Amino acid sequence: MGEIKDRAKGFMDETIGKTKQAIGRAIDRPDIEAEGDIQEAKGDAEKAKARLESKLKP
Repeated sequence: MGEIKDRAKGFMDETIGKTKQAIGRAIDRPDIEAEGDIQEAKGDAEKAKARLESKLKP
């Protein structure tokens, strides 16, 4: 995937993850909150990948 797509997908996953965390806390569902934690971490990783790709470009 390209750098821009990775960055956009990272922001999207991070936002969805934070939303899931908030919903999980609000309705007392630790499983949904944990899904949010995982999705947010995935988003952070995608954004980091995009930053690394941009630094490695010649």
